[in-house]
Amino acid sequence: MTPVLLLAAEKESAEVTDWAARIGWVVGLALFVVFVYWLMREGWKWRGTLQGDLPELPSAPDDPGPARLTMTGRYHGSTTAGQWLDRIVARGLGTRSRAELTLTDAGVDVVRPGAGDFFVPAAALRGARLDKGIAGKVLTEGGLLVVTWAHGERLIDSGFRSDRAAEHTEWADALNDMISTTEGAR
Repeated sequence: MTPVLLLAAEKESAEVTDWAARIGWVVGLALFVVFVYWLMREGWKWRGTLQGDLPELPSAPDDPGPARLTMTGRYHGSTTAGQWLDRIVARGLGTRSRAELTLTDAGVDVVRPGAGDFFVPAAALRGARLDKGIAGKVLTEGGLLVVTWAHGERLIDSGFRSDRAAEHTEWADALNDMISTTEGAR
């Protein structure tokens, strides 16, 4: 036999798997993921604590009047007005959810299945615009209806996306008309 054939015959394959090392890496990775999740959860709770001075959210009046506009879609969250990355998490405003909006002469009623409902009185409305993003959600230009309103000492931007994007312009126009009429009456 030639020496090359002898060398090939003598080689043995290496052990394919070192189970102890593999299990150690998997457990270590799982612990790291749990630790990162815990840190994110603690940061969310800390932000809520810092925003604890936010008053209770108003609820809809018993008789808000006839609906001027209605919209179904998603509520994407609220931020400090003008600071689209400063998310407000206190009072449930940080919880994304489905939403049903109703505009009446009394204000905007936001019904959120699975999350806390709230009402924005007409006197608290400050503006409405079409935008492309709010904390954690970026869409195409004009893909988000952002309603600016006053609550306590804060101005808040709340972002909504309709199931029918064509409604955004109608809502922004109606809200801005309502605001100018309310300011004219003051």
